[in-house]
Amino acid sequence: MNATLVVSVVGMLLIAGLGVAGRRKPAGDLEEWTVGGRRFGALTTWFLQAGEVYTTFTFLGLAGLAYASGVGVVYALPYLPLAYVGLYVVAPLVWRIGNARGYLTQGDFFADRYRSRALGTLTAVLGVAFLLPYLQLQITGLGLVVELATGDEGSGTASMIAASVLITGFVLWSGIGGVARAAYLKDALMVIVLIVLAVMIPAHFAGGIGDISHRLADGHAAKLTIHDGPFDRTWFFTSMVTSLLSVMFMTMPQSWPAVLSAKSEKALRQNSIWIPFYSASQAIPMIVGFTGILVAGAASGGPNGVLLHLSNLAMPGWLVGVVVTAAAACAMVPSAAIVLGMSSMVARNVVRTRTPRSGLLVNHTTVVVSVAVALILGINRPDALANLLLLTYSGLAQMAPALLYALTGRRPLFRASSVAAGIVAGEAVVIWLTFGDNGHAIDIAHVNAGLIGLAVNVAVGALVEAAWRVTRRAEPTLPADPAIPAIPGHATA
Repeated sequence: MNATLVVSVVGMLLIAGLGVAGRRKPAGDLEEWTVGGRRFGALTTWFLQAGEVYTTFTFLGLAGLAYASGVGVVYALPYLPLAYVGLYVVAPLVWRIGNARGYLTQGDFFADRYRSRALGTLTAVLGVAFLLPYLQLQITGLGLVVELATGDEGSGTASMIAASVLITGFVLWSGIGGVARAAYLKDALMVIVLIVLAVMIPAHFAGGIGDISHRLADGHAAKLTIHDGPFDRTWFFTSMVTSLLSVMFMTMPQSWPAVLSAKSEKALRQNSIWIPFYSASQAIPMIVGFTGILVAGAASGGPNGVLLHLSNLAMPGWLVGVVVTAAAACAMVPSAAIVLGMSSMVARNVVRTRTPRSGLLVNHTTVVVSVAVALILGINRPDALANLLLLTYSGLAQMAPALLYALTGRRPLFRASSVAAGIVAGEAVVIWLTFGDNGHAIDIAHVNAGLIGLAVNVAVGALVEAAWRVTRRAEPTLPADPAIPAIPGHATA
């Protein structure tokens, strides 16, 4: 067993060990397991929210995208800081309502605000469906990381199995507390690895960061411009806008427990100020990708393997193992958060349970099943969900209007039926654009499918709402008393 694999295995065990250590006491109900009793301070909440900044895509995928598309990859830099400007207002509002009403999931919010259990179930089912390929991506990405770093195909499969068992174990044991504790190591390790990569990779292959742009201008000038093709200006702008809206309006279900677990609004506002600074470090994997353009054979393992290929050439084996551990953490911690978000929605909004014990049973069963399904697909059909992955962000972005309407006042701007019609129409458009033309994505001027779906979503929702107001009497104003009945079947905080 080489040094890279040894360090990688030890690192993954350490991540899982910290996750197990995150359990303070046995969870008696879903509230303790999902949002930790709503007691997390600014630091813990920061690590939970910042966990979404780096996944296997942002760590390896951004380097691959920079290698393939050139400067067009910088679309990923501005949307997070801009989104957190909006989250400075949105996240405390969601927390305030959720704390008073006992929300644990995104589905709880929609069910309660729109007085519609059916809408809560619809959004929960869509959330689980669109998060499954994202979970599979993390597990498959972890196997790819180990395989590329060690050159052993068998080690990749073994790592996927081991990581899946470890993720399942510490999530079942510790809930959100384990995710938070593992996130401490993940982000601390990421900072160290990013500094190492920023110094060693450009210095080894190009003489330093300052020389990369000059060498690209001399030999690969086309990579420094946004030109016609799949990564043109339209793709650049619409992808940024879709990602911005998705983050700003909390369309990813796994982001809700992180927000609802905070003990105060102040913690969330502080995070909205500081996380954008951390997100700026995403430029480092991009720099590694730009460096790869200058190195012959850098993408021999595919564009997503550029960062690890260059690391193997420039670093000793043990240090590559540290990089692999950071990449593994970028898979394991987000996977744990995704599983927690999916299982909580199933237990709260899809399967109706009557007791805290039965709720935990459904929740824990969903954890095991979802990880097992993602693992099986990752091993046997690694490309089976490739197209579905395109739907994760585009599909979940269709929840943005519903959240916006729900935060406009004491009662939502639209009725539940109007919102549901808009979501269904938007999802249908996204699916058609992704799978139309006999399974080939339909390209409409390189516009992101999620943005087109959002336009249809808003238009259909407005038309249905207008029809309701013309044909039926306006619904009575909802009472302002915060003690209004809780979500049917759920307990309040």
